[in-house]
Amino acid sequence: MLVPKHDPTGFSRDGEIAFSARTPEGGATLHLARAGTELIATGHGPGARWITDRADAIAGLRDDVEGFAAIADRHPLVARLARTFAGVRMPATGLLFPRLLRAILEQKVTGKEAHRAYRAICRHFGEPAPGPAGLVLPPDPEAVAATPYWAFHPFGVEQRRTQTLLRAAAVAARLERCADPAEATARMTALSGIGPWTAAEVVRIVFGDPDAVSVGDFHIPNTVAWALAGEARGTDARMLELLEPFRGHRGRVCDLLALGGHTAPKFGPRMPVRSFAKY
Repeated sequence: MLVPKHDPTGFSRDGEIAFSARTPEGGATLHLARAGTELIATGHGPGARWITDRADAIAGLRDDVEGFAAIADRHPLVARLARTFAGVRMPATGLLFPRLLRAILEQKVTGKEAHRAYRAICRHFGEPAPGPAGLVLPPDPEAVAATPYWAFHPFGVEQRRTQTLLRAAAVAARLERCADPAEATARMTALSGIGPWTAAEVVRIVFGDPDAVSVGDFHIPNTVAWALAGEARGTDARMLELLEPFRGHRGRVCDLLALGGHTAPKFGPRMPVRSFAKY
């Protein structure tokens, strides 16, 4: 599992990972390190037992790639990427709201804007995480739900995304109880402001769902069309058509294309940064 550099709730560096969480048993920090071929998991805080019990899933070690091996050779590029990144696994954190928070902030804005807003919100709502890593805990959904929408304006988050976030925070406990990707997707997309793209971004990480495709993404349809068919532009429908031979692992194929650096030719200006944040 890789932690983004902008994330104050975790880090990935020098072959080690630290990851803070609000678990059902309380705040916790998980530290993962390799010792030869072994994974050493150390937990801190009231939720240490809960998070260390899930350490292998968070590290992606419960990800089953056997089914993918049988279909990867249906396209030569996918087969090559599967060999190149044979050790890459999909994490399953089991913690929905923190990932949903990030996904909502990433809706229809540049990555730079989303990262800045996420960092500011975590620092505003965050509490010191247990352990020596110097992290903060992800925002408490109850605290987020109790905050008026205009208080998010200085973080660079406009009313539309804020109201979506507040609706999600208000039902976070129910979302966390979802048993599988299908139930989580149904519950999330029942909320106004959350569509297939947001849901897929969440279940791919929370449940390790290898089939979750981010329909509605600005770049991915073009990437898939270019990589798998040599077409510079693609629609969601064309993307799904090209990914159909890999059903069950369609999201994994998209991840492999990203890991391999495959992008479609770019035409026209970049999307401008439109943030109005103070920091």
